[in-house]
Amino acid sequence: MSHVFKRLGLAAPIFQAPMAGAQNHRLAMAVCQAGGLGALPAAMLSPDALLAELQALTAATGAPYNVNFFCHTPPTPAPEAQMRWQQALAPYYREFGLDPAQMPSGPGRVPFAHDSADVLEAFRPAVVSFHFGLPAPDLLARVKSWGSLVASSATTVDEARWLQAHGADLVIAQGLEAGGHRGMFLTDDLSTQLGTMALLPQIVHAVDVPVMAAGGVGSDQSVAAAKLLGAAGVQIGTAYLCSHEASTSALYRAALLSPAAQHTALTTLFSGRPARGIVNRLMRELGPLNAAAPAFPLATAAIAPLRAAAEAQGLSDFTPLWSGQNASNARSLSAIEITRGFVQAWLTTARYPEG
Repeated sequence: MSHVFKRLGLAAPIFQAPMAGAQNHRLAMAVCQAGGLGALPAAMLSPDALLAELQALTAATGAPYNVNFFCHTPPTPAPEAQMRWQQALAPYYREFGLDPAQMPSGPGRVPFAHDSADVLEAFRPAVVSFHFGLPAPDLLARVKSWGSLVASSATTVDEARWLQAHGADLVIAQGLEAGGHRGMFLTDDLSTQLGTMALLPQIVHAVDVPVMAAGGVGSDQSVAAAKLLGAAGVQIGTAYLCSHEASTSALYRAALLSPAAQHTALTTLFSGRPARGIVNRLMRELGPLNAAAPAFPLATAAIAPLRAAAEAQGLSDFTPLWSGQNASNARSLSAIEITRGFVQAWLTTARYPEG
């Protein structure tokens, strides 16, 4: 498995988690400069925006990097479901002086498609990663034809086996502690979801491809623990959210550095899929897994005006404050310094022999 990482030329297999809405190429660039694998989240980027970000990243570093996409199946809009969602949010619209009749709708996120691949092909990134499974076989074959390694998240052993069988070169074992969207794609049953330290060794023993540990990994000790449990590397997100290079807003940073960050939950309110974030007003009042939220990603559009109105008043009541269960290692430092610490922790931890 080490040949995969030798091919990438990293100082250590430290992957920065792609975090849409909280970063751009600057964070990826800093992680790359420190010997890790920086990641560019592209799920919310148009082809033109993707091109601009890739140009900025490659102008700043010649190091390998990862570009991440969603590969969900877009749902068919259901008028009844949209009406339920509008009714649930209407009181908040009126509270902030917004017209519920003007509540927007639409996907907000689109899956990986050939128009994005057209942009990506000129750059041939070292790694292309996916959330919610893998893209269609023709798209996957196109990515592999560039020599890019393909990674995707697994939240169960069955998902890890499926990813290996369908062409993934790397599996990211995403534990329940992880912030942001669950990568689950073979089931929507949350009772199947395991913590990282329970999930990781099971996936390591179930597949032959390298397995990255994600979820709750944000300290030197957790990096070492993941390596001792057989991880070929780690993917880290929350620890970077307060870094100098992240684009996290002041309100978001304040929440991460406050006692509120100790209380996270999985919620479907902000997108329609389970995602872990700091509990805020919307989650408390509607319940984090409210059935009124329409299918992913159709919940997002109607939240946007509420978020903007509340943030203008200094409130994060309607902001998705994505965070893992352990935000205690989110520090106001350069991502270069943060990454170097993780690299050192990995290199100084001996791996237990198998058997």
